[in-house]
Amino acid sequence: MSTTRPDGRVERGNRTRQLVLSRTVEIASMEGLESLSVGRLATELGLSKSGVFALFGSKEGLQLATVREAARVFAERVLRPVTAQPAGVLRVWRLCEAWLEYSRTRVFPGGCFFYEVIAEFDARSGPVHDAVVRAQRDWSAHVEETVAQARDAGELHSDIDVCQLAFELLALMETANGIAVLHGEETAYRRARTGIAARLRAATTDPHLIPQVD
Repeated sequence: MSTTRPDGRVERGNRTRQLVLSRTVEIASMEGLESLSVGRLATELGLSKSGVFALFGSKEGLQLATVREAARVFAERVLRPVTAQPAGVLRVWRLCEAWLEYSRTRVFPGGCFFYEVIAEFDARSGPVHDAVVRAQRDWSAHVEETVAQARDAGELHSDIDVCQLAFELLALMETANGIAVLHGEETAYRRARTGIAARLRAATTDPHLIPQVD
């Protein structure tokens, strides 16, 4: 029986790629995607410029890979922790809590990665702009779907405007991120949690489902 050994070059390439992306998401969350360069990454990580370039092919390729990596981390830290929670208003609450913790604990040192790069690419065009738009739409759609599921489960009033409620929740979370990063303090997260809890209690058929905010 024959066995196939892993290609050592492929494994090294994958490790190097992950090393680079771990750094690019950090840089981009603080300075934006335009601050990424092959030369800078090679110097900071002790790699060859040709080796880094070979992994991504271009600056645009590096930027796109960085957006995809940030989306992967976001899914791991925000979306996955609440997947076991049954559909309902408590799932909406825990999703918002997970997002606020993702920002507060600086999973990305600049706060929410996408908050930074959306401001950078919102008025541009091209593949990177499109990738950022897809990521933002996917997140908004996920929040809307979670709210809709809570309504369908009978835990939100049947006449609730799903898109409006999702928009308000997103606005509270994103405002908390922006203020907290700007001022370097956490009061905004508490205010966002208070606002989210109040909005969900007003929308739910059973206000006791929403935990009290400290």
